[in-house]
This record gives sequence, C-alpha cells and structure tokens, in this order.
Amino acid sequence: MRNIMEVIYIMMIRQIKLFYRSKPRMISSIAQPTLFLIALGLGFGPVFEQAGDIDYIQYLTPGIIGMTLLFGSMMNGMSIIWDKEFGFLKETLVAPVPRPSLLIGRCLGGAITSMLQGLIVFGLSYLIMGFRLNSIVALPLFLVVMLLIALSFTLLGTVIATKVDDMQAFPTVMNFLIFPMFFLSGAIFPIENLPNYVATITNLNPMTYGVNLLRNTINLDYTTANFLDTMVILALIILLIMIGSPIFNRIET
Repeated sequence: MRNIMEVIYIMMIRQIKLFYRSKPRMISSIAQPTLFLIALGLGFGPVFEQAGDIDYIQYLTPGIIGMTLLFGSMMNGMSIIWDKEFGFLKETLVAPVPRPSLLIGRCLGGAITSMLQGLIVFGLSYLIMGFRLNSIVALPLFLVVMLLIALSFTLLGTVIATKVDDMQAFPTVMNFLIFPMFFLSGAIFPIENLPNYVATITNLNPMTYGVNLLRNTINLDYTTANFLDTMVILALIILLIMIGSPIFNRIET
C-alpha cells in the first residue's frame, strides 16, 4: 500500500512540475479564459442588467472557472501521447507497480494543475471584473468541488489519449468534445428555456452538473439539485477509473 501511494505521489508531482516548467502553456491556459471573462462580461453584462434578471458577472465567473477546469483537464491527456512518443511511458509501465496507480497519479497531478489555473482566473475575476464571494465560508468547499471536476475531466482526457497515438489528431478530438460541452453547460447563458432536444443534450452533458455545482457552491445557494450534481461528478470519476484502468493495463510496452 505504501509503495502504491509513493507511485501516485511521484506521478502527481511530475505532472505538476511539467506544467510549472512550461511557461507558454501556463500563460496560454490562463489568458484564454481571462479573455472570455472580459469579453463576455463586458459584452453581455449590460444586456443582462437592462433585462433586470441577474448580475451577469456573478453568473459568468463560475462558468469561466468551469471552462478553465474543462480545457486544462482535458488537454492534460496530451502528456500521455508525449510520453508514448519519447519513451517515458514505456519506462514507467515496466516498473513493478500496479498500472492503475500510475493512471491515478497522473490524473491527480493534472487535476491539481487545472485547479491552480482555475484559482488564478478566480483571483483575476476579483481584480478585474469585480466578482465577489457571498461568504468566505464557501471557499474551502469550492476548492473541493474544483478538484473533483478537474479530476473527472482529467480522467476523461487521459482515457481518450490512451487510444490516440497521433499528436496532431488529439487537439482536434479534444476541441470537438470541449467546445460543445462548454457552450451547452450553462456556463455563459441560462439553459432553462432551451428547446427540448437541446435541453436533453445539456442534461447528458457532465459539464452542466459541474458548472451548476460550482455556481451554487460559490454563491452559497444550496439546493437538492446539488446532491445530484455531486453524485454525477463522483459517478463519472468512478466510471472513468473503471474504464481507464483496464485500458491502461493493455498499453503495450
């Protein structure tokens, strides 16, 4: 058991160090959601204010943080393809340790880096856009929710990456999945009055539950729906570990 925990810790720290050492990746991962936050906040904010419905910055910020988690987490799967290409994955897979521990360690490290990106965007929303917490009490729980969401989508990106060998194809596949998940999650506009067929898609989108959970947690607006949101995210994590572990076991060394 101790050996497994050490493996998970080592793989987790490696993923964090890889992110920290890649300055262009750090900058781009924060710049994109910040631009979305500023452009959408300044563009749609006055429209929502005139309609008198909601404070759009308070509504948008959790959605953009969710976007940061989604983009950063899914793209973490790229490290699997790099490690395949340059031989590091082969070296780790021949080690006398359970392969699922390698998967969990990689995904935890990727989730933490995505969470750090989300926290930076959260801080910028305070400084630039005037977003405010209803209570500091929400912050610890908000961090836990961020980690769960980041872990679920890091697992998803990693599982997909294990089946993709082309480094050029992977970003295309990710963008094909990420953008519909983001735009149909309620991150940037309410989804209550959508057509039935679109509402069905949003209900099948795991990001919908993640964004809703982020928004309600950060605003201390707890409802019975939060239990469903949490269960969906936890179920997704468990399902992806169950799917990803045998796939990881079958990777050829």
